[in-house]
Amino acid sequence: MKTIPYARQTVDEIDVQAVADILRSDFLTQGPIIERFEKAVAAYCGVKYAVAVNSATSALHIACLAAGLGPGDVLCTSPNTFVASANCARYCGADVDFVDIDERTYNMSAERLADKLCKAAKKGKLPKVIIPVHFAGQSCRMDEIGTMAKQYGITVIEDASHAIGGRYKGRPIGCCAYSDMVVFSFHPVKIITTGEGGMVLTNREDLYKKLLLYRSHGIIRDPAQMENEPHGSWYYEQTALGYNYRMTDIQAALGLSQLAKLDRFVACRIEIARKYDTELADLPLILPWQDPDGQSAWHLYVVRVDVGKTEKTRREVFDSLRASGIGVNVHYIPVHTQPYYQRLGFKPGDFPIAEQYYQEAVSLPMYYSLTAEEQAYVIDSLKQVLK
Repeated sequence: MKTIPYARQTVDEIDVQAVADILRSDFLTQGPIIERFEKAVAAYCGVKYAVAVNSATSALHIACLAAGLGPGDVLCTSPNTFVASANCARYCGADVDFVDIDERTYNMSAERLADKLCKAAKKGKLPKVIIPVHFAGQSCRMDEIGTMAKQYGITVIEDASHAIGGRYKGRPIGCCAYSDMVVFSFHPVKIITTGEGGMVLTNREDLYKKLLLYRSHGIIRDPAQMENEPHGSWYYEQTALGYNYRMTDIQAALGLSQLAKLDRFVACRIEIARKYDTELADLPLILPWQDPDGQSAWHLYVVRVDVGKTEKTRREVFDSLRASGIGVNVHYIPVHTQPYYQRLGFKPGDFPIAEQYYQEAVSLPMYYSLTAEEQAYVIDSLKQVLK
């Protein structure tokens, strides 16, 4: 039986040729194509600087380092995300807290964030960094989050791993209009891919310089920035504890080729979402709600089994679809319920809206090369299990 996955990459012959050209070139690792890719993404998003790295997890880590996050500090993020959005704080020795989600968008709730920050300010324990996560490709209420962050002097790093190609208030997600930095992911299941890879975008030159430093071992080669007199043209200095988070030219070539197709990819995903919206409207499901202030990139199409209208459980729906060859998935297990975070003091019940959402959520197939016939099969299978 052929399986229809919940997501997959689309790589064509143009992409293959772009990678092959690099394999025949002088540079495989750190070459000129990385900078071209960075500039192209920055131009697309309307931002000044971009730093490509080997994964979005690495991007989150160096963004936190650039923000000065460290022991004694607190980072706030959403419980409805992949663990990397919280783990990046722990890499820096900082503590993590969560803000429960909005009932409709499943993003960090701006209202609950406001309440948390007000209470934290009274205690003198404000977070140093906030990482709102644009779940499934839809932007958080960044105007409200950005305003609160400025009021309290908090750094904002948007986790837009799901959201390249999306828009918010008429501008591309990634423009940093409401934040200090934005992170993208180029994993194969995302909108565009570099195989593995990520990127940090910013409009601040000071952050940009730090991101470059942390990406590559903390090493500088510019004599003007060195603490000692260079010994010769070969000389370099390590001025910080950095990491080997570099992207390769091979990956960047694939990303540059994929970027040219981004708008087409997103337009297709929008049409797939509209088809689901229409065909699933009469089923006992809660369909994705879209904020009129934005346009999702539709990385995921998540439905919730409406337990008030059907006797079927999410597990029954999930297992039935999997048995039919449909590779549905669940996004996400609330981070605070993971054993590691429970050992840090979190427990089930702390963020009830995210936990209730998790009990009901199923991610349906959503990707550019999903055919009309495949989508119809997914829809018919859902109708069968929920009839």
